[in-house]
Amino acid sequence: MKKDRLCALVIAWLVTVAVTSLSAQTDMAPQGWRYFGGNKAFMRYAPLDQVHKGNVGELSVLWRRAATDPAFTARFPDRAVSGNLRSTPILIDDVLYAPNALGLVEAFDPGTGETIWRQKPFDASPEEAFGRSSRGVDYWEDGMEQRILSVRGAYLYALDVKTGNSYSNFGEQGRVNLIPPSARSFSWSSGPIVVGDVVVIGGVVDGAGDSGMNWRGSHPEHLRGYDVRSGRLLWTFHVVPQEGELGVDSWGEDSWKYSGDLGSWCCFSADEELGFVYVPFSAPTAAYFGGHRPGYNLFSNSLVAIDAKTGERVWHFQMVHHDLWEYDTVGPPILGEITVDGRRIHAVMQPSKTGFLYVFDRQTGEPVWPIEERLVPQSDVPGEHSSPTQPFPTKPAPFAQIGITEDDLIDFTPEIRERALAIADSFVFGSIFTPPSIVTEEPGRGGTLMLPGSWGAGNWNTGAFDPETGFYYAFAHSIPRVYRLEKTTDPDSEMPYWSPNRDAPYLDGLPITKPPWGRITAIDMNTGIHVWSAANGDALRDHPLLTDLDLPPLGIASRPAALVTRTLLFIGDGADVFGGVQRNMWGRGFRAYDKATGKVLWDTELPTGVTGAPMTYMFQGKQYIVVPIGGRDDPPEWLALGLG
Repeated sequence: MKKDRLCALVIAWLVTVAVTSLSAQTDMAPQGWRYFGGNKAFMRYAPLDQVHKGNVGELSVLWRRAATDPAFTARFPDRAVSGNLRSTPILIDDVLYAPNALGLVEAFDPGTGETIWRQKPFDASPEEAFGRSSRGVDYWEDGMEQRILSVRGAYLYALDVKTGNSYSNFGEQGRVNLIPPSARSFSWSSGPIVVGDVVVIGGVVDGAGDSGMNWRGSHPEHLRGYDVRSGRLLWTFHVVPQEGELGVDSWGEDSWKYSGDLGSWCCFSADEELGFVYVPFSAPTAAYFGGHRPGYNLFSNSLVAIDAKTGERVWHFQMVHHDLWEYDTVGPPILGEITVDGRRIHAVMQPSKTGFLYVFDRQTGEPVWPIEERLVPQSDVPGEHSSPTQPFPTKPAPFAQIGITEDDLIDFTPEIRERALAIADSFVFGSIFTPPSIVTEEPGRGGTLMLPGSWGAGNWNTGAFDPETGFYYAFAHSIPRVYRLEKTTDPDSEMPYWSPNRDAPYLDGLPITKPPWGRITAIDMNTGIHVWSAANGDALRDHPLLTDLDLPPLGIASRPAALVTRTLLFIGDGADVFGGVQRNMWGRGFRAYDKATGKVLWDTELPTGVTGAPMTYMFQGKQYIVVPIGGRDDPPEWLALGLG
């Protein structure tokens, strides 16, 4: 029965390919990759098929490019450069542009990887020279001028595409300081998005939420729009509403006046015809105790559609009320056209750390399928104000395991099962949204064991959309975390409780919840139905407790991002630079799946792990696939694959 249904779905998929044309919204020229998400819709898709099922096994490395600045290395030989290269290049007019591992933008040849130009540090100081990679840049043109927009450290830059020089009339002497007057710092690992003539910037200011020790003076990072020509601030959207604004009453006891850490640290998308930018917002301070911030706490954990010209809210939806789990809304909101019950919908698809995928009409914010407010377990922590309900999408089903029961514990052998039960008995566990709990000496009070954990089922990497088939591809990370609270003993703390080490327990290095620990799920967004699900990679295969067992692939709990082409789905294992899992839960693998069935068609080992999202393009008649790679002990690079 299952097999017949899968065959029917595959046939339907093939028919859809034959009759569906690409919407103008994809903005995806066959040769290009114009935004680090592929396009402003953030589909991570390209309609290329020179590399296909029949020849994908012939892929080889065409070039490798170091993502470090030789001048920096020569001047500061003792300064280590992070191997966590998050940067995905864009292709504009046959030139690749990307921030390197120091955050300096580079232009390089798409056929050879050779340098065309490299952005120079603003001054010669060590502080200015040293930086870190961001996820990408954006491009703007008006018919006369072409600019690359990037964020490095606390500054927004506009660069000439031909030379890499900054414009002296942009901001102050060529850059815009992004640190708000009342804040001490600014950081952003994502990249800007340009809509019309407005550069939209998110970020994090003075973040303290994870520590749970202080909440006064931890500033929210409000969303901002800047003029692309002058760098002038045009508008500010308050992620924590101010007095008189919509949502201020969701912060009880005037907690809007002092709550912070809220921001938008990952990826945006935009509908350039509507002029809307779609922004996912993170959790508030402190992430695991909210007694000082009663209420729903808008616009935390929300997707907000913003008019890019004015900065005004068009609509919003909050995925988690009064967050106690650090369930940020961080995955990219992907735009696409779907057909549901005969109705063509211009949709936005928002993944969450919760493992839910929320789908809306992107113009109105109306849910495509009903989203129900359901009763959830309540906190027994003194002074806490947990929300009585949380929103649950009725479709699609979660793309990850949510909540934990005894049936979800590993049972590879009877002995392993008994040991996993004994470990789990030390904790509170149950359905998703079971709140953090206070650690006591009583049995079963070691904190709350929960799936997903604060690293999320979905994260910045989750989501790719095929506009030809209507399939959405979700990657899920399935390692639990422990939400434990203890009374604060630090005299400088402003919190009655704080959350110490939240790492989940392991059984001799094995996660205690069942695999796959990393999986890909294909969802038909025209029906909301899961089509296939497959483990991604095969971790811990050589573990002594598993060596004699005949097990299917176990999956790797990392954070790889997918790339979709006309016939294939590419994804890596993920590198050892991501938090939330033990260090042996990563790999060097990079593989191609049949995107219709989930069958692995090709698998290779790269020199090290994949750290950022892959991209693809055509150049001089050849298809290239470029992958950011690196590791804790490996240098950051871009590696290009193609048919030799």
